[in-house]
Amino acid sequence: MLEEIKIQIEQLIARYEAEKAENQHLRRELQACEETGKNLRKQIDELESEIETRKLAQAFSGGLPDPEAKAKVDTLIKEIDKCISYLEEA
Repeated sequence: MLEEIKIQIEQLIARYEAEKAENQHLRRELQACEETGKNLRKQIDELESEIETRKLAQAFSGGLPDPEAKAKVDTLIKEIDKCISYLEEA
């Protein structure tokens, strides 16, 4: 009976060590995936910014009208006009 308990304890310890190793492996994998996700999010943000810049450049150069870019340009013009009026009041 004592020998059986000893064998079961050894088996439990072996399972624990295997689970512990698996846990460490999964943590490293998760960290790598999170890092990849951050890098991809950064790349997406940069590409979205580039798209916005190109839309504005196209709108200013008189290319094909893009309603979204035109609205952005109109907003920028209104903000510039406000700034000019504030400067004139000062």
